[in-house]
Amino acid sequence: MAKSIPKIGSRKNRRIGSRKHPRKIPTGVIYVQASFNNTIVTVTDVRGRVISWSSAGSCGFKGTRRGTPFAAQTAARNAIRAVFDQGMQRAGVIIKGAGLGRDAALRAIGRSGILLRFIRDVTPLPHNGCRPPKKRRV
Repeated sequence: MAKSIPKIGSRKNRRIGSRKHPRKIPTGVIYVQASFNNTIVTVTDVRGRVISWSSAGSCGFKGTRRGTPFAAQTAARNAIRAVFDQGMQRAGVIIKGAGLGRDAALRAIGRSGILLRFIRDVTPLPHNGCRPPKKRRV
């Protein structure tokens, strides 16, 4: 049998810090990805490490109700509740996508008590790239 070659310098999935004492995070970034079918809210620290996330699907909404503004508002509230306990006071918001949950998620973030440093829209727009699919006839 061939001898296995040990991996040198491989990245291990080790936890950063402990779960018993959650680290204090004063500032962070909130990413809102709003598609027509779902809304995903991710909260990270400044370095980009995910602290908390939530989506309309993980909040219990199924089917077409995941794309509604109320589902996006619920997802944003759930994602922020965890980081608010860890001491987050200021955050920037990066919004991506053209779904119905954009404004509702942003309003829920604004009402949560976290001071917003910036709101940036990074929705990708084609500069007349690929040909779009044929329009649906319903």
